[in-house]
Amino acid sequence: MNQKRIGVLLSGCGVKDGTEIHEAVLTLLALDRAGAVAICMAPDKDKADVIDHVTDKTVAQKRNVLTESARIARGNISNLKDVDPELLDGLVIPGGFGAAKNLCNFATEGEKCVVDPEVTTLLRALHGQHKPIAALCIAPTVLAAVFGQDLHPTLTIGADPETAAKIEKMGAKHEPVEPTQIVIDTENGFVTTPCYMSAQSIDEIATGTEKAVNAMLSLCRIHAEV
Repeated sequence: MNQKRIGVLLSGCGVKDGTEIHEAVLTLLALDRAGAVAICMAPDKDKADVIDHVTDKTVAQKRNVLTESARIARGNISNLKDVDPELLDGLVIPGGFGAAKNLCNFATEGEKCVVDPEVTTLLRALHGQHKPIAALCIAPTVLAAVFGQDLHPTLTIGADPETAAKIEKMGAKHEPVEPTQIVIDTENGFVTTPCYMSAQSIDEIATGTEKAVNAMLSLCRIHAEV
């Protein structure tokens, strides 16, 4: 059986300034259980800020997104700029504020946000090759920023009206769903799920993440048959 090679785009380590660790680990687990190979990657850049996860205060430190992400990937990680989209079958973007701070600046700029150029290049290349992308939690804002104006994709971050309104201002359509549900935009090859935007337990995160990963892998198979 041909194993699917699925990129996992990380944005640091820790929910408040990087990747949400539960969502990342459960993504890796779901991929492994489905028989796929996870290819972890992250941009080599300074984090937008560093948050003390005990006090919730910003600290005067500089930390690197790639270096921090390597903690989650157990060191098995690639610099985003070196990743060849041709070698991937799909991509998953876990959430956490890093997606909205380090992959783009949605956390500070909202619907006027700008996406990291390397992230934009990867996402557009994958979409151009008809390869599916799953985005968890706040990460659908990255898809909205890159594709909203031309593709008008249907996405979800759950049921938060303020964030949903900003997604729609970027040109995407928002579909409110329950914490463990997913939204599949078959036409554009996008799968999204709320995760910690609305989930209250790690069990709900596991359910939503596994559904999203499996739906994304199903889209991979559809692409392979075309």
